[in-house]
Amino acid sequence: MAKMIHSMIRVLDEGRSVEFYGKAFGLAIADRIEFETFTLVYLSNPETDFELELTVNQGRIEPYALGNAYGHLAFSVDELATEHERLSALGLSPGEIGELNRDGKLFALFFFLTDPDGYKIEVIQRHGRFQ
Repeated sequence: MAKMIHSMIRVLDEGRSVEFYGKAFGLAIADRIEFETFTLVYLSNPETDFELELTVNQGRIEPYALGNAYGHLAFSVDELATEHERLSALGLSPGEIGELNRDGKLFALFFFLTDPDGYKIEVIQRHGRFQ
């Protein structure tokens, strides 16, 4: 059976991205590997073995075009309103809390946040399939 281990995004400024994901989601550098033309930075936290891989291409100064195929990363939290308040206090500008219902029942309670490179991140309350 295959095991999903990480997702990769390209970022312009390693320090800015590491700081953002640390403040927003408690991710810290698990590993950092330098190559001749790029650096791989693996971020994780104790909640899961899954990692976020940041790829930093040396010399890149133009923002990446995210295109219309990219969707979002997602993080689950115990208490969405508290997390929304915390991120707001950090000046990270989370979007409004949304609710998605199906068959008269709550399916998802969520908001979106944007990282320094423009990637969308869904923050969703742990409920149902979103644990």
